[in-house]
Amino acid sequence: MLITRLTIYGLVQGVGFRPFIYLLAKKMGIKGTVANHTNGVVVEAELSQSQRDLFIRRIQDECPGAAGIHKIEVHETESEKNYTDFAIISGRSSSDVVTQVAPDIAVCDECLRDRQAQAHRTGYPFINCTHCGPRFSIIRDLPYDRINTTMTGFIMCTDCEKEYSDIHDRRFHAQPIACNHCGPVYYTEYLGVKQTDYSVLLVLTSKLLNDGKVIAVKGTGGYHLVCDATNEDAVKHLREIKHRDTKPFAVMFRDEESIREYANLNDAERDSLTSWRRPVVLLKQYRGLASGVNPGMKTLGCMLPYMPVHYDWFQHIDTPVLVMTSGNLSDLPITISQEEVTGQFGDKVELILHHNRPIHNRVDDSVMHIFDNQPCMIRRSRGYVPEPLFADVDVEGILAFGAEKVNTFALGKADTVIQSQYIGDLKNWETFSFYKESLDRFQHLFRFTPKQLVCDLHPDYMSTREAEETAAKNSLPLFKVQHHHAHAAACMLEYGIHEEVIAAVWDGTGLGDDGNIWGGEFFLCDRKGYIRLSHLDYIPMPGGDKVSDEPWRMAVAYLNHYGLPFPRSFADRVGMDRIEALKQLIDKGINSPLSSGAGRLFDAFASLLGLCDVATRQAEAPVLLEQAASDDNTACYDIHTGSDVISTQTIFEGVLRDMDNRMDITLISAKIHNSLAFIILEESKRLLEQTGVKKIVVSGGCFQNKRLTEHLQSLFSQEGIPLYIPSRIPCNDGGIAVGQMAIAATNKLIK
Repeated sequence: MLITRLTIYGLVQGVGFRPFIYLLAKKMGIKGTVANHTNGVVVEAELSQSQRDLFIRRIQDECPGAAGIHKIEVHETESEKNYTDFAIISGRSSSDVVTQVAPDIAVCDECLRDRQAQAHRTGYPFINCTHCGPRFSIIRDLPYDRINTTMTGFIMCTDCEKEYSDIHDRRFHAQPIACNHCGPVYYTEYLGVKQTDYSVLLVLTSKLLNDGKVIAVKGTGGYHLVCDATNEDAVKHLREIKHRDTKPFAVMFRDEESIREYANLNDAERDSLTSWRRPVVLLKQYRGLASGVNPGMKTLGCMLPYMPVHYDWFQHIDTPVLVMTSGNLSDLPITISQEEVTGQFGDKVELILHHNRPIHNRVDDSVMHIFDNQPCMIRRSRGYVPEPLFADVDVEGILAFGAEKVNTFALGKADTVIQSQYIGDLKNWETFSFYKESLDRFQHLFRFTPKQLVCDLHPDYMSTREAEETAAKNSLPLFKVQHHHAHAAACMLEYGIHEEVIAAVWDGTGLGDDGNIWGGEFFLCDRKGYIRLSHLDYIPMPGGDKVSDEPWRMAVAYLNHYGLPFPRSFADRVGMDRIEALKQLIDKGINSPLSSGAGRLFDAFASLLGLCDVATRQAEAPVLLEQAASDDNTACYDIHTGSDVISTQTIFEGVLRDMDNRMDITLISAKIHNSLAFIILEESKRLLEQTGVKKIVVSGGCFQNKRLTEHLQSLFSQEGIPLYIPSRIPCNDGGIAVGQMAIAATNKLIK
């Protein structure tokens, strides 16, 4: 008898895929079996050719919403098996080839309804099913069985066990299955009394939020700090608690209609917000919340409820919007344990709402922007990790260590790139410890043994040092990759581009081959290597890394470099004594490394315009410059391209002239953005003609700038030039590890 074997690869475990296959097969009268293997889901069945084609098509079209099918392999063999029905069987393998691990999934509508209809789950705050609930945050090992998650300590009651064993039940083999009788619970100690009754806790926490208090709550992947986003005093107090000066807070709205009362929401933004992933999406704001939520910003980081407790709060509180920010002091990893959160906030918040389901893998909220209807990741974490990227090259055994800031790492399994959750700035000891812990856990979870290591070229990055130590300890080859080549290669991997491209890579910093700081680059490159064709001109960075915290230094450096006068407003603000002292530092070449970084250019303009002389957070000056820009896409300063070194002197001259004429800052900022977009367009066109290549790739942190990037998309579209912008991976340094892996894999094949 001819038996068809379908091996389905992708996100197909932990999302109700086997019950889906079972029920579909029963409807179609198909006989056979379905089983989980470590590399995917395997179906064996008696199928005619017409049945096979229809079955495959329906699997692809009707699979569970959180599932993701990468490919379906079909093999037909003669067999003596004689199937009489269709069944789910055990069939796990001990192979090191592993299937995907599901990201954490927002509570589904069916579970929310079950909280009203099922007696044993009435109001239960940890309800879940095969379509929703915690996944990555609770998994400790594969295969994905309850015993290998942090739910192992919760023994299923009779009702849950019956549902877990019933193929027709939505909770069939839902590993985190639980109810009021047997599952996790919330608890707190308030005014000396321990409380575990959820209905009492809900009333108590709702009253505190209504009264303008700040509380902490344990969520899916860590604790959050929460308060009323319309209450000025509450938000001010939250800033004091978190030690955060001006960095915007993310907010959670009751529903889509509430968002529309405060921010613009197009279809693409709505699709991301309401997806099962529930990221924070940056939206254009037109109505204000408390002034401390996002000072100086026109954009608002918005998300919708994704846990039952969120929905419950919005039924009990007066405000339609809560600040929902990571439960950590600035620059530290998100807290996940009672000890951590109590140590940081125990005497600072009104109440801490804990739960007793341990978090094994900490995951912060994901953040994304929508550029001209294209979702673009800024921070990849909850809801997305550890869903892999599929590569068009063998990446087996490659471990990529990533960059220094907004770090992620990545490991390669066959043709999949498994990228870690957002880690953070590795210069912080606690974050570096989180980095090392996550490196170990990913290697264990995905049965990964590194065979080749790859890291950044910069010798002082903590990720580079960790790579060097690992290489020496395990006698493994280590490949070092130039920072901006990695940015370009990550985008090329995402879009399956192998041929040479022109890559415009603009960011703040990255070590160049000549020992200078790069960041305003135009490369001719493929995944193997690159040629630096042109770049923004080198400008001294007086004080070295200090310029990131004090953008006024770059304003002085640029004007001094071009021999331009200092505007009176700038001189009065900064002080001529400080300006002259800095000029002497530059002239003597003391601690003034050269940089072509575009990020430093944005810093200088922001300071000149009085938007940010001293930064309190990373990239504050460029962000404020973007926020200040009007929508005018026509006004522009003179630009000069056509040589290997691109000068921005004429832009500075135009800005000074407009400042003298008291032009509105919003138009000056718009003209700056327009001018920089035209530099990228004109230089790209020149280099395309010079080299004969056909495609443009842009990457680097500067392209998080929605004002700049959307204008670029429009300009390139008008010219009919293909433009590729990172989407599924961050264009910032959070995507560096993916690029490192792409380059290492290509060079491995070439060797």
